[in-house]
Amino acid sequence: MTPQLLDILRQLSHVDFRSGEEVARRLRISRASVHNAVQEAEALGLRVQAVRGRGYRLARPVSWLDAALFSPELSACGVRSQLVPVLDSTNSHLMALAQSSAPHKLLVAAEWQGKGRGRRGRAWLAGLGGGLMFSLLWRFNRPAGELSGLSLVVGLGLAQVLRELGLHRAGVKWPNDIVVGEAKLAGVLIELAGDMLGPSTAIIGVGVNVLGAESLRGAVEQPVTDLSEHLSERGLDRNVLLREMVLRLNAYLERFDAEGFAPFRQDWEALHMHQNQIVQVFDARGGVVAGRALGVDDSGALLLASERGPLRFHSGEVSLRGGA
Repeated sequence: MTPQLLDILRQLSHVDFRSGEEVARRLRISRASVHNAVQEAEALGLRVQAVRGRGYRLARPVSWLDAALFSPELSACGVRSQLVPVLDSTNSHLMALAQSSAPHKLLVAAEWQGKGRGRRGRAWLAGLGGGLMFSLLWRFNRPAGELSGLSLVVGLGLAQVLRELGLHRAGVKWPNDIVVGEAKLAGVLIELAGDMLGPSTAIIGVGVNVLGAESLRGAVEQPVTDLSEHLSERGLDRNVLLREMVLRLNAYLERFDAEGFAPFRQDWEALHMHQNQIVQVFDARGGVVAGRALGVDDSGALLLASERGPLRFHSGEVSLRGGA
């Protein structure tokens, strides 16, 4: 993936065809570069229609990220925005910046991630133009040991924004997924740095499937979905989605830093897809415990009613699946 590829694709509409000659002239590149970019885009999951004598157009609309459309409102609440067209990983990029004294509330968004990461070392996959990927640096007054409910607060905020945008079935799956039914729509990856007893820094990474879930279903182990399957085109503007999500996270993280997870617990349980259902909890060694998910405690730990009695699980230890 190259920045030039993105520049070429930004020249294309999903309504009108544009000739390779015109695109080449606008960008001052060769016609062959345009042709090669179209082929590369197809390999990266973005369909481009090509008609001899008419040129190229995108098969479906893509809301390209534009800092001018989301950064002003974020700046008003102290969030500094950085839009980088191509990155290996927004989390890795922001972690490096954090180690170089990057400011509190620094946001990094990317149009494309070459090595996006999810929880427990999994890859995060998204086709070109099909995902919203961003990371937010937050410097907490709390020590890292008191941030165990952080991923739940983030997931709650994201799910609530999606509901307000019209996706009324959006819910949360403990500890860090946003789902519609059984299908994953978005995920959260949080990486911490700092003293266990003093102020700490969190890199909060978010990935949302916007388009192209059908191309991911053969590459991931769990059911997946995207926003295009549930919202109209008006609800798919990634700039609006990014702005509203970060505004909500800004408000929730400020409260979480001051009050912890407890004030969010009831709202989180109201959106939990497995609340009061039979689930299986898998540990890192392959062990499994079945029981009824009773919700979470004030630290964000999962509460399970099992044959062994009441159990508590922390997110770093296990994963959760529905069904007996």
